[in-house]
Amino acid sequence: MSGPAQTPDPDLILHGTTVAFGDRAVLIRGASGAGKSGLGLQLMALGAVLVSDDRTALRVEGADLVARAPAAIAGMIEALGFGFLRDEGLKAAWVVAGVAVVRVEGRRLPPDRATDIAGVALPLLHKVESPHFPAAIRQYVMLGKWSTP
Repeated sequence: MSGPAQTPDPDLILHGTTVAFGDRAVLIRGASGAGKSGLGLQLMALGAVLVSDDRTALRVEGADLVARAPAAIAGMIEALGFGFLRDEGLKAAWVVAGVAVVRVEGRRLPPDRATDIAGVALPLLHKVESPHFPAAIRQYVMLGKWSTP
């Protein structure tokens, strides 16, 4: 798969933070102050690259969803107690999963969930209150989930 095309005007802008491992991204959504940027920073510490913080521009390309930063906020992420931090950022990435930080996962083995954004079904993960949560997201974005044949 080649990288996503650069698009001058997105179809949709959502409140959310998007970070990517390679060209595969996760869109983190939740209410203001819910921890979207904080989780984004944790994922960046594990090797993710910032696509966009606070607002993410999304466009459907074929059957996929592509994320990029609106020009006014490109290359910055807010860190509580620090202000805005700089990051070179990634111009665009394929969104392969969503995370809802306002919903806490209570099951050890949760069911598969999905969310629809602009007609594209994305796997949806709920927040896990455990130190391994960012690492599990990284692994999920990079390699997916184990499934039995």
